[in-house]
Amino acid sequence: MTAPVKPNITLDLLDRIDIRVGTITLVEDIEKSDKLVKLTVDFGDFSRTILVGMKGERNNPREIAGQQALFIVNLASKKMAGEISEGMLFDIGYADGIIPVLAQPENPVPNGTRVG
Repeated sequence: MTAPVKPNITLDLLDRIDIRVGTITLVEDIEKSDKLVKLTVDFGDFSRTILVGMKGERNNPREIAGQQALFIVNLASKKMAGEISEGMLFDIGYADGIIPVLAQPENPVPNGTRVG
C-alpha cells in the first residue's frame, strides 16, 4: 500500500529548494557512526561533503562512487558524528521501508545541472 499524498504546497516553496545533479567522487566510512558514510560530491563549480545513512542498506556503500544522483544543495549544514553535512542525497524507497536506490538522471548530464 502506498503512503498518502502529502498536503499541497505552492510553487514558490518548491522553487526555494535547490536540487542539483552531482557526481559522487568519494565514499568514506565514518567510524564513529553505525549508519553514516561521508560522500564527496562534485557539482561542477563546487563540491560538497554530504553525510548519508546508508550503512546497513548496502553491502558495499562504496559501489555508488562515480555515479550521478540528485542532491539538495541549499539545506542548512548539520553536524553529525563529528562531521559536517552540507546537503542531502535524494534516494528512493527509504520512507516506504524498502532498500533505497539513488534518484538519478536517465542519462549523464553536467554536474550542477538543476532540477525543475
